Amino acid sequence: MSADVQTTGTVPERTGSPALIAVRTFFAVLWRDIFVTGRELGPFLAQVIIQPFFMLFIFGVVLTGIGYVQGDFVQILLPGIVALNGFLGALQNTTMPLILDFSWTREIEDRLLAPMPIPLVAIEKMVFGALRGIVAALLMIPIGFLILDGIHWPASAWPGVLGLVCLGSLAGAAIGMTIGTLVNPRRIQIMFAVILVPLMFTGSTQFPWHGLAHLRWFQVVCALNPLTYASEGMRALLLPGPAIPLWIDLLVLVGSCAVFGAIGIKGFLRRALD
Repeated sequence: MSADVQTTGTVPERTGSPALIAVRTFFAVLWRDIFVTGRELGPFLAQVIIQPFFMLFIFGVVLTGIGYVQGDFVQILLPGIVALNGFLGALQNTTMPLILDFSWTREIEDRLLAPMPIPLVAIEKMVFGALRGIVAALLMIPIGFLILDGIHWPASAWPGVLGLVCLGSLAGAAIGMTIGTLVNPRRIQIMFAVILVPLMFTGSTQFPWHGLAHLRWFQVVCALNPLTYASEGMRALLLPGPAIPLWIDLLVLVGSCAVFGAIGIKGFLRRALD
């Protein structure tokens, strides 16, 4: 059984069916990770707030204030930054712990001894990464409302926004699981330059996808990035005007969760059994 779970006093009793024991263990391990995050709240908040805050400030306050962009640009920018923070926050908080666990701390060995199937260990990693992504995304909403002028989101859109943030974070976590299990740990820094930066700047977060009609090749590149559908889904819920239809956004994000989640779990099994 997991040594980490034992230290928190949340070991599930070995009573009931194996499936029930596995579910109890899953939530015990998830709660342990949440508990640890609570103890490291300061570094976590710094990680998820500083970069997107400056993106909002530079693009939404500085460039708007000196007249380089129109004032209504902030309406397009904030939904994209919220989607970006959830997606990349989940991706990074799934990938980096996997790299550390498998290569240096070997903490994953304790998890693998817990009374639950190995695929469920991988799913717990993705769910926890997604939860951190959701928190990262939601934190940017009040910050955006505070520093940007003229932001208004209709109350009727909030349930859809929350659902899309959750789905986008799950997609980011699934991609993070794939990267974390397939990329050689020695090349993790190259990965951030080759994969993470292009994901960030081709996700239609700082611009609307339909506005790229004059750059058709770049529009096609952006259409290959699942983050684009999280950004455009937010705009479809919150803003009038052209956007990728919401049903397409949802379909692509669900498909990304399924495809990358399956690839990531397969890679996790391979690494765990090596």
